[in-house]
Amino acid sequence: MHSNSRIAVAVVAIVAALIAAAPAEAGKTSRALNEALDEVMAQPGSPPGVSVLMQRGRGIEFLRRGVANLESGVPMRSRQHYRIASVAKAYSGAVALGLASDGKLELTDTIGDWIPKLLPKARDVTIAQALQHTAGLPDYIRQDEFIDILVKDPARYISPKEILSFVERKDTAFKPGSRYEYSDTDNIVVGLIAEKASGKQYEDLLRKYVYRPAGMHRTSLPRTTRMPHPYIHGYDLSEDEPPFDASELINPAGAWASGGIVSTARDMNKFIRAYVGGELFSRKVGRAQNDYVVGSSQPPGPGRNRATLGLFRYQSRCGTMYGHTGSFPGYRAMAMSTASGRRSIVFTVNSQIVPGQGSQEVSDLIRHAQEDAICHLLR
Repeated sequence: MHSNSRIAVAVVAIVAALIAAAPAEAGKTSRALNEALDEVMAQPGSPPGVSVLMQRGRGIEFLRRGVANLESGVPMRSRQHYRIASVAKAYSGAVALGLASDGKLELTDTIGDWIPKLLPKARDVTIAQALQHTAGLPDYIRQDEFIDILVKDPARYISPKEILSFVERKDTAFKPGSRYEYSDTDNIVVGLIAEKASGKQYEDLLRKYVYRPAGMHRTSLPRTTRMPHPYIHGYDLSEDEPPFDASELINPAGAWASGGIVSTARDMNKFIRAYVGGELFSRKVGRAQNDYVVGSSQPPGPGRNRATLGLFRYQSRCGTMYGHTGSFPGYRAMAMSTASGRRSIVFTVNSQIVPGQGSQEVSDLIRHAQEDAICHLLR
């Protein structure tokens, strides 16, 4: 297939999907988890690589299969960069809760209080509703104008305000707060309100409320398609075509606070432990996360999924974890921690294998392996 045609096909498939360590020594890692990772890699349509970073107390265990780069054969490593996709929504949650802790905003503040001209038909939506996906905001990634831009020029920079322009004339899908519906628009709103309330750029807020307090040094919010080195190459696995390297295909600015962050497994692990453990905001503000609604992250996490502010609860057969999942062209990610922040998992796949994009069987096996990782961690 002609390269430009392949790119167009890959972008269309990606948009559709958005809508909808070498093995450890025997005895240290559960046989079930090792077998689950092997099974993922043995299937037709399997990703080039998969890795699992697990931390119990101070001890870190890193398992990997396959490669981070099909051309060079470099294996998956915990300090390689990759696109964390919608896991970035938890970061915007941390920023909002941090600002609330500092008295810069209230979680009950509305779009009308801070950015009324950007979404005039959604003035009553609160920050808390946006963080919990109960706002009813129409999803910008479903809009024809946005899709056309991705297909014609996937590397183009799209500003946060332009992102909201794709849905500015649309009504909310339901009365805000009445039910759950995942929308990428929600976290764009949170990011813009955070900027307005603080007078600072969102990148600066990430550094203040997330990167520095969590001790993260390899995380960024890029404005171009270029990836920092070293990085895990992410692949599109379209049927009957060779793997297509989508690592630097689409400008992540089009996802911004909703999914544009680039990080490493090590940094993500630091973040999720600090966030779930309550280290990034006050205990008083953190109590707002005790209210859960039925709702799944995208892609679904292991076990039963419930949503709170910027976070999901995953109730597995072996115990409960808290975190977020995400998928982006070439990548599928998950970060989760126990409530104390003492035990954590970061699960990385270098292909966007989710329902509607890639093998459903492989997607299900990935979710099964994530639950086996929980069982191993909580044994």
